[in-house]
Amino acid sequence: MQIDFQKSADGLVPAIIQDAVTHRVLMLGYMNREALDKTLAENKVTFYSRSKKRLWTKGEESGNFLLLQDVKVDCDYDTILIKANPVGPVCHTGADTCWDEVNESNDFLGKLESIITDRKNNPSDKSYTSQLFARGINKIAQKVGEEAVEVVIEAKDSNDDLFLNESADLLFHYLILLQAKGFQLADVIKVLKERHR
Repeated sequence: MQIDFQKSADGLVPAIIQDAVTHRVLMLGYMNREALDKTLAENKVTFYSRSKKRLWTKGEESGNFLLLQDVKVDCDYDTILIKANPVGPVCHTGADTCWDEVNESNDFLGKLESIITDRKNNPSDKSYTSQLFARGINKIAQKVGEEAVEVVIEAKDSNDDLFLNESADLLFHYLILLQAKGFQLADVIKVLKERHR
């Protein structure tokens, strides 16, 4: 990735942060080469703080991390566009964005995938999802199979509430399986779209 960090005297380039799901602009920060390298290595957005004069990972104190999804560079090689999934509010004021805009999406599955990603990358003993990732791909796949069987059983009965709850369990565990294999729901949707042509 070619980025001209030398264009400015301080070696910093603007980094525009955009929600990967809603596409709303969340904030603007600055990065030097070291901040970008750390962002790419850890999949959490890190800036160079001009006030603190050091690297600063968004969420290092609040827990409201920006989980990296994609990085692009503009046509002049001096501005970075980072698409991320926010974990909590982005602005230090508690607002969703630094422009006090609401960052809502009808894409609840995208938000759920962000949470699953966070549980995978930042394991917690208290998290069922983290524990499932720790048990490995075989246990995750087994869980998907169990939930699928339960959906089939409930589909044959007339209790809609049980059927929907088992369907939710199946979808949740399937999203975990996708991430365990290095994919997201968008990858499956892409295959479906290609089949639809």
